[in-house]
Amino acid sequence: MERIRCDWANGTELEEKYHDEEWGTAEHEDQKLFEMLTLESMQAGLSWSTILKKRETLTSAYDQFDYVKIAEYTQEKIDALLVDPGIIRNKLKINATINNAQAFMKIQAEYGSFDRFIWAYVDRETIKNRWNNIKEVPSSTELSDKISKDLKKKGFKFLGTTTVYAFMQATGMVDDHLAHCFKALK
Repeated sequence: MERIRCDWANGTELEEKYHDEEWGTAEHEDQKLFEMLTLESMQAGLSWSTILKKRETLTSAYDQFDYVKIAEYTQEKIDALLVDPGIIRNKLKINATINNAQAFMKIQAEYGSFDRFIWAYVDRETIKNRWNNIKEVPSSTELSDKISKDLKKKGFKFLGTTTVYAFMQATGMVDDHLAHCFKALK
């Protein structure tokens, strides 16, 4: 029997797999949270499909999103990233990723984990929406506005409200599976 998915997830096998296995599923592991924060910030101005196609090379280029290593990237590493055709070669995004790794670790030091910090915004419970149509799904909310502002105050870059809302969806802080989607029917 064919699975009925959210409308956006029917274009490629990568989109289907991401939708079925990750999107809207609660994530609490700091390493994975950093990966999704980075991928979502890389997406700014691009399609999610582009990011999914480059995800494997991005993972390799950014040392499996090891934020401790990324926080210490040198100019030599930045120069290597800037010529890597398998990644998003945007100097501002590369520098933001390094900066965000440093800010991420400061939050870990202050709160014990990034998970504890970020999930407190939703009282550690997934916000479950059941939209009927993809046009109903917001690109940002008052909560993503607040989180974006708070992250910027903590030193993060390239994390505007739309990017933060996409991160919230990606990590299951918000479950925006459409009402007809098999993931919403579980």
